[in-house]
Amino acid sequence: MSGPAGATPHASSRAAVLDVIRAAGTISRVGLVKATGFTGATISTVVRRLIDDGLVLETGRAESTGGKRRVLLQLNQSSRFAVGVHLDHAGLTYVLTNLGGSVVARMSRAGVGADDPPVVVARIATEVDALIDGAGIDRSRILGLGLVAPGPLNQTGGMPLTPPAMRHWKSFPLDRELGTAVGLPVVLDNDATAAALGEHWSGDVGGTATFAAIYMGTGIGAGLMINGVTYRGAGGNAGEIGHICLDVAGPDCWCGARGCTEQLAGPGAVVGAALADADLTRSAGLASTGERPRRVADFAAITRAALRGDQRARALLERSARYLAVAARTLANVMDLEQLVLTGPSLAIAGSIYLPVVQEELDRAFFSRATHSVPVRLSRSAATAPAIGAAALVLQSELVPLREGLRLPDNLGDAEPTGQPAAH
Repeated sequence: MSGPAGATPHASSRAAVLDVIRAAGTISRVGLVKATGFTGATISTVVRRLIDDGLVLETGRAESTGGKRRVLLQLNQSSRFAVGVHLDHAGLTYVLTNLGGSVVARMSRAGVGADDPPVVVARIATEVDALIDGAGIDRSRILGLGLVAPGPLNQTGGMPLTPPAMRHWKSFPLDRELGTAVGLPVVLDNDATAAALGEHWSGDVGGTATFAAIYMGTGIGAGLMINGVTYRGAGGNAGEIGHICLDVAGPDCWCGARGCTEQLAGPGAVVGAALADADLTRSAGLASTGERPRRVADFAAITRAALRGDQRARALLERSARYLAVAARTLANVMDLEQLVLTGPSLAIAGSIYLPVVQEELDRAFFSRATHSVPVRLSRSAATAPAIGAAALVLQSELVPLREGLRLPDNLGDAEPTGQPAAH
């Protein structure tokens, strides 16, 4: 399972059936036949094996439609678990999720800083052990570990183009070394892509066919989902809106271009502008070290000042939001998005300021606005979205069929018990 998540092979009938059960919440065997196109005999065989493996439970019966009441099936969510890790210069975030993607344990630790990769891998292994042991989960029920990080990850698990603070990770075989250290299968991906997958897996985007998650942590990126499948592009780097040029004469960016969204709208740009204002620096309690972890804390301090009514702080954040909104509109125009989700640690803090600015820009200038709107919302788990998405990568590799055309029918003929998620 190591290597890019996009390398998952064509799914088996078992994975297809599991995914339909996951999406439906509860469904009968007849509903599975309708949803998958498999024969009744195939569904019976697959379901029996899934029940034997403890992955699926029979959970009561649907209301009668004149014949025999159908037995309903659902995932046994506590049968398997996955670990998600978000590795960043500013912090390490860990989550443990069940088979349905719900978080059962989480913790945050100091970032990787300038530590050598082998030192960080040893740290991660120790902290993952603590997470699993603290939750009291039998390790044999852990499917694997998903790890996400800023910047693209290549086929060998290294980071060929990384932010300056993480350049020493460039050729480190992260998946292999981490897999050996934790004793679990490892899957890697970009943090913004993982955040989008986490939103999809949780069901928060409903039946949306094409949506994006705009991620802002220490940098800016976006993850794309099309018809329930993560779109990664040829090299796994789709959605890099942090490196859309918004000003051809703008400041140099570490990627080699000028005037990128990240340089104009990112937390570093906000903090840099605030530090140039001595009064705001004092009133918000900012540091002047320029260190990346401190920059995240300073961005939070500026946001708190803005929410207290400091107009200088608010003006800086709203300027950042306007730049981000233009990048979001560009992405929406190119992809003809149905929905946009704002997520990531920085937007978890400042999302209430950014959201109305982004929504106004899309309402005003989205190219296809006469055909449909693009609603924007703030993720319910913005601070830990990449880690949740990292765990979802593992669940996806186990459960989700990467094939088009598998859709739940509009009417499965099964009554859904109150409180169960609707099919999507």
